[in-house]
Amino acid sequence: MAIPRQLPNAITVARILCAPVFLWMLLADDGAGGALRWWAAVLFIVAIATDGIDGYLARAHHIVTDLGKLLDPIADKVLTGCAFVGLSILAELPWWVTILVLVREIGITVHRLLVASTHVVAAAWMGKLKTVAQAVALSLALLPFGIVVGEWIHTVNTVAMWIAVILTIASGIDYVLTEVRAARSRGRVS
Repeated sequence: MAIPRQLPNAITVARILCAPVFLWMLLADDGAGGALRWWAAVLFIVAIATDGIDGYLARAHHIVTDLGKLLDPIADKVLTGCAFVGLSILAELPWWVTILVLVREIGITVHRLLVASTHVVAAAWMGKLKTVAQAVALSLALLPFGIVVGEWIHTVNTVAMWIAVILTIASGIDYVLTEVRAARSRGRVS
């Protein structure tokens, strides 16, 4: 069965459009753990899960596009960035974590946009692993499980967040080193 060629990109754009709605729901609850907090968490989880769906559809139907390669990581960064900022505004996550993550994410996104005219930088395996780690850590932080299962879940979330932060730093370093090697290689070929 053929799917519309732009469906994967449409899913990616929908993920970007979900981000401000999610952030509003998160902040409107003011960290109270009420219905809006639960719905914000569910929206985040559903939106971040579509990352795998759009990529699968594009690959399975041989409709991978340069636009999709560019938009997909941007959608992830917009969604996770909103989650990091929202949790810091609510004082549930230290601002240094959010700033560190945002500097890495914005820096790489700006670089991707700057080089888009010469080549598209697709997400590497470590970047994908970082996104999964961030998605898990943020989902745990967003879901008010402490109300349901007790305070021990905060320890699990802290460990998950540290893993996400370490992978964020490591994948940023990997990205820079890969781009430097590629630039040197292109310089030799020219």
